[in-house]
Amino acid sequence: MSQSLARALSILVDLGEGSRSLDDLAALLGVHKTTALRLLRTLEEERFVYRDSAYRYRLGSRLFALSSRALEQRPVRGVAGPHLARLNQTTGHAVHLGAYEDGEAIYIDKYESRHPVRMYSRIGLRMPLHCTAIGKVLLAGMTRTEREKAAAGIEYRAFTPNSIADARSLLAELDRVAAQGYAVDHAEHETFINCVGAPIRDAAGGVVAAVSISVPDVILPYEKVLELLPELLATARAISKDSGWDPY
Repeated sequence: MSQSLARALSILVDLGEGSRSLDDLAALLGVHKTTALRLLRTLEEERFVYRDSAYRYRLGSRLFALSSRALEQRPVRGVAGPHLARLNQTTGHAVHLGAYEDGEAIYIDKYESRHPVRMYSRIGLRMPLHCTAIGKVLLAGMTRTEREKAAAGIEYRAFTPNSIADARSLLAELDRVAAQGYAVDHAEHETFINCVGAPIRDAAGGVVAAVSISVPDVILPYEKVLELLPELLATARAISKDSGWDPY
């Protein structure tokens, strides 16, 4: 990758977290302001960034269009939408759809909780594989060889005291997930969130996505979250069926 391209991509990733000044972006890149400004002008001309009245840079309209097209290229999202909306309406809790991409799990859809306590998750955000229900489901859907390779490449960050700490423990957990057909996140990613996840399969039976329900413990304790599993599994099966999967 060329240095200029790498720097431009770094700018876009950083602006995804919020607006930045020219000084901020030059410091991020470790370059003089004139070099950063040259890159920003090119990005601005192509509408990848824009500069507001306070002379701060933000993501531009071209990226909004591209993000919409990226989501349109995920056919499972369109198939899953009505089912996710129904699950969200029935339970009142946050519902996520996630997929595996280049060694990471990403959110490709989200339906917000009706409760005042909200999660920071958003469409396009990456999530750790070893301590989220969606991540575990996606890993469990792989072949043994693929699982082992993925597990070996994970940085086992301890987000909470419950986070899985090593590849051996994760692989044992994935065996359980594959056998039972769902995964749990018992305060493993965030101390106050419990989550259950289930696989979505395509016509060939492969796991192409995962759906989850996430609930803050101030709303429901872990044991009550587990009681949502029948609705979650029924939703995952319905989406899989509409995606062409027939287990019989």
